[in-house]
Amino acid sequence: MDLLIIGGTRFVGRHLVEAALARGDRVTLFNRGQSVSPLAPQPAGVTLLRGDRQGDLSAIAEGRWDAVIDCCAYLPADADRMARCLANRVGRYALISSVSAYASAALPNAEDAALGQIDDTDTTVVDGRTYGPLKALCEAAVVKHMGPARSLLIRPGLVVGPYDPTQRFTWWPARLARAAVDGLPVLAPGDAKRPLQFIDARDLAAFVLLALETGASGAFNAAAPPGFTTMGNLLQACADAAGAAPWLHWMADADLLAQGVRPWIDLPLWLPADGEQAAFMAVRTDRALELGLKVRPLADTVAATLAWWRALPPEAQLFNLAGLSAEREAGLLSSSGSFS
Repeated sequence: MDLLIIGGTRFVGRHLVEAALARGDRVTLFNRGQSVSPLAPQPAGVTLLRGDRQGDLSAIAEGRWDAVIDCCAYLPADADRMARCLANRVGRYALISSVSAYASAALPNAEDAALGQIDDTDTTVVDGRTYGPLKALCEAAVVKHMGPARSLLIRPGLVVGPYDPTQRFTWWPARLARAAVDGLPVLAPGDAKRPLQFIDARDLAAFVLLALETGASGAFNAAAPPGFTTMGNLLQACADAAGAAPWLHWMADADLLAQGVRPWIDLPLWLPADGEQAAFMAVRTDRALELGLKVRPLADTVAATLAWWRALPPEAQLFNLAGLSAEREAGLLSSSGSFS
């Protein structure tokens, strides 16, 4: 395929480029050139175009592609501008959306569940309140210009793996690697049997390309099947990858909340069982699996993520976006009588 990828130098986009080139696809990247590109020197089969989706689209004003994959649409005005520009010159439009587009995560969502809404649809603030509804509006903008048959709406769950800039999943392999060195207890959140669901960015990239190749359209939840793993199994996989035999101290949801521990941020992947996000990691994935979504073993994702993190320079290994500091974790363990 001849592919136009909007973005393409960070995380999901980077894996899409690698997967497309491995298949023999021809790739054109359109971005601002502000991220450090992994494509140096520029490999055969890749064309780099510079511009800004919020303004200067002149670099893609001409040309035709079999499909465009939009990795970085956060505002509906930007998605509308891009889809309108390309509607008559691309065969298909694949938008990387999110399961956060659903109106609620209190119960498991299938693709036909209600989508989120906000009153201030023209806001340019992307935060916890607006992120999901804005993704839903981006989807609507693509369908408006491309039509349902040429629109592919990919709704990933939590995306994990090498090159993840969010630090969320990576914090756990790195935390167990530290435990392998210092032997100190590890604070484990909630219930060891709590189900988890996410998708390796490499599996997401392969699925997007498969869906385009097979002519699929409409919305797809892209994640491992519900119940793919548990928090306990994840921590064990991280321990195995790091060569650790840690003492895991499990602290109940109520106790963590009482201590002011923030779900998802302070202890990544932890969502209280009775909270409004209780089913965020339990979306229905039947449609994607029937199309051919393949999910690699958890151990593969953990090992690859740990290897990538260990190869980073020391300053890039620090966690400033997710995870507890060592001092805060020790204080929580001490307050529970589990660490001194």
